[in-house]
Amino acid sequence: MGNLSGFVKRLRDIMRNDAGINGDAQRIEQIAWLLFLKVYDAKEQDWEMDDSDYRSIIPAPCCWSNWAHDDKSGSVMTGDTLLNFVNNTLFPVLKGTDIKGDDGTVKIEGIRVTADTPIKKAIVQTAFADANNYMKDGVLLRQCINVIDDLDLSDYDEIHAFGEIYESILRELQSAGSAGEYYTPRAVTDFMARMIQPKIGERMADFACGTGGFLTSWLKELEPQVRTTDDRTAYSNSVYGIEKKQFPYILCITNMLLHDLDVPQVYHGNSLLRNILDYTESDQFDVVLMNPPYGGNEKADVKNHFPADLASSETADLFMSVIMYRLKKNGRAAVILPDGFLFGTDNAKVAIKKKLLSEFNLHTVIRMPHSVFSPYTSITTNILFFDCTGPTKETWFYRLDMPEGYKNFSKTKPMKLEHFAPAVDWWSHREEITIDGFDKAKKYTADELQARNYNIDLCGYPHEEEEILPPKELIQQYQEKRASLNADIDRILAQVTGILGIDLTEDDG
Repeated sequence: MGNLSGFVKRLRDIMRNDAGINGDAQRIEQIAWLLFLKVYDAKEQDWEMDDSDYRSIIPAPCCWSNWAHDDKSGSVMTGDTLLNFVNNTLFPVLKGTDIKGDDGTVKIEGIRVTADTPIKKAIVQTAFADANNYMKDGVLLRQCINVIDDLDLSDYDEIHAFGEIYESILRELQSAGSAGEYYTPRAVTDFMARMIQPKIGERMADFACGTGGFLTSWLKELEPQVRTTDDRTAYSNSVYGIEKKQFPYILCITNMLLHDLDVPQVYHGNSLLRNILDYTESDQFDVVLMNPPYGGNEKADVKNHFPADLASSETADLFMSVIMYRLKKNGRAAVILPDGFLFGTDNAKVAIKKKLLSEFNLHTVIRMPHSVFSPYTSITTNILFFDCTGPTKETWFYRLDMPEGYKNFSKTKPMKLEHFAPAVDWWSHREEITIDGFDKAKKYTADELQARNYNIDLCGYPHEEEEILPPKELIQQYQEKRASLNADIDRILAQVTGILGIDLTEDDG
């Protein structure tokens, strides 16, 4: 495929003509399951070459190469025939439903997954458990399939190049409505993985892994250390992820397959649904890298899985407790948390921060500039670095300022890894910094933090004078602020209506 750069645009242009596709989120979800089947088909061809006894879990009529590939003979399915096959055969079979003939006999068996099914096979049914085909025009669907089928994933250079294109697909999520919650800017995940310094033999976890950004950043840092076949095996087994929502889960699985993890240890589930007191050493990891969801809407009984003093109503707080219980002795963690965690003084937040400082070494807090997650949310965030080596003696706070020439990050001017350069330079030779009377970097003892009732909102951002922008930039800024506010309002409404048990989709009239 010669023009990878136009890949996403071509698919978007085709789908815009389909009445079944409503907005970017559905468009990307449609691309997701098609890409998964294409990538999985390419991996299965590799597995068959390595193992002559390998048998696909997908029945032959539903394998990509048998229904999607166009051999140019004119016999390929399209139009209503294709639409009927996808809706009434492909999806039911991949979800585990048998296809029966008029006489009641089974024509195609739905895929079966048991406790003994290998992970690399079981992921097919899991990936399609809640997937949907949104397209209603079989001719347009055929055009999309052909664009994706043109990818030559047997070519090393092409699959590597496509890995970069896949990143661009994931970046699209930032402006795809609520789907943005599954994507952490790559500059942030790369910085955190770099500062955590992965080592061969360690296992890293993300308990709300979204599309797999932290997993891929970890793998990218670890890859140069691979020297032997044992190293390669350790590398392939070094990441663990779990994701609650179907859509990012299928994106993450595809991401792992593209990174040559033939047995991706990524699971579809909710990390908050297990009693954290039940975790043992076998459930713990050397490293945790995470951006927990904020302001999440969990069922009321989720709090029952946590000790009473840690049972917060804020999702990010609950994940902090999970992390502390699942981090190995001498393990390391880097976690993104909102400002509300730093200054919050409600009982649960104080208890969580007290546990963090008394049982873990919170050595560094990086205050990130505003709009890092623009336009999805305006919430200002921080990176907490801590390890399980003993109680905190002192904590450094460092404020990362906006790079020169930037007033806001945006879709067209996103945060880049080089913007973390000042923090990287400071990290290795720490010193206290004060600018214009405001602390930019400062060290506090654990006793000082306790005396503040664990309000650790320190080295924050001074108030900035409002700048008068050119009309075009001003309009763009207001558009992004509106998108961010809408996302915040939608999330809060979902939380409130969930608590009250109100379904806003019901017809009141």
